[in-house]
Amino acid sequence: MKQISLLGSTGSIGTQTLDVIRDYPDQFTLSALACGTNLELCRNQIKEFQPKLVSVQRPEDAQTLAGEFGDSIEFLYGEEGLKEVARYSESDIVVTAITGSIGLLPTLSAIKAKKAVAIANKETLVSAGHLVVSAAKENDVPLIPVDSEHSAIFQALNGEPNKAVDRLILTASGGSFRDKSRAELDGVTVEQALAHPNWSMGAKVTIDSATMMNKGLEVIEAKWLFGLDYDQIDVLIHKESIIHSMVEYVDRSVIAQLGTPDMRVPIQYALTYPERFARPKHERLDLAELGKLHFEKMDMERFRCMKLAYEAGRVGGTMTTVLNAANEVAVFRFLQGEITFLEIERIIEEALSAHSPIAHPSLEEIQAVDASIRKQLQA
Repeated sequence: MKQISLLGSTGSIGTQTLDVIRDYPDQFTLSALACGTNLELCRNQIKEFQPKLVSVQRPEDAQTLAGEFGDSIEFLYGEEGLKEVARYSESDIVVTAITGSIGLLPTLSAIKAKKAVAIANKETLVSAGHLVVSAAKENDVPLIPVDSEHSAIFQALNGEPNKAVDRLILTASGGSFRDKSRAELDGVTVEQALAHPNWSMGAKVTIDSATMMNKGLEVIEAKWLFGLDYDQIDVLIHKESIIHSMVEYVDRSVIAQLGTPDMRVPIQYALTYPERFARPKHERLDLAELGKLHFEKMDMERFRCMKLAYEAGRVGGTMTTVLNAANEVAVFRFLQGEITFLEIERIIEEALSAHSPIAHPSLEEIQAVDASIRKQLQA
């Protein structure tokens, strides 16, 4: 029986992780969970899965839940609560399904507690990839990717040495506006941006997909997860989201991982690795029914956030911390109706242009830069 700590239990990846746990009650137990402010859903999850430790965002919510469930469950809150869930002694693996750079400290806490990490929090690697990867190596902790693209690469690599790899090819759906020109993006609404054609995701990730920043962050994440240079990481638009990513080897063999666009597949693989569990209830990929798969070259001028991500990644250091922080603020302001869709990339570009990067930042320096950028960019 594998014991699981889940960070971000009420979000898209979190609820789908619980679907997997629900499908295999004889294999997985939810020992600890952390969520934000969705108290109603959190309450239902506690009743169903009976974790021993729960963390919420606000102290008053922790007090409310403690009054309802009594002493059989320990309730915590805030940043310290997240870290406690991440390093919970009874857990074997931590699923970091929380969105944003808030996931950095609990991820490091899990690693230092020598927990296997199923990482779905790309912002952690974007903001502080060198620290996370170094800590994982030092503590002999596996970082198992949950994102469908990185899971695909993880599977396609299958233990091959880096010297055998020529390039990684991340696939991108193109997001909600993939068929629109830049001129047509002027005045698009939040509701339009949230209407993703293939995937069911949280609001922040869906907006990132529409700007293509999500794929830019994944390029940086891939650099840290797989130890390759940016010149070896390409992005290809693939509208059907059937090929999740590919690895091209030096002999020009290309190995791709295919499947239906269902996040429960890579989540399950991260939880069961190195084994595979059957999923007989779920949809089988039918290539004959699909008939055709389509591919397009990535246009860096059309999707300028992709260009910004590559540029920030190549500079490195705190430049990627700025990229992530500026993007988080800009996306939040767009969702609140404070800025237009195209202003997201403008805000990010201006923040990057004004920043003097620190080459090998400490955790404290990363936190200071992150906080400074957020303060500057708030409306």
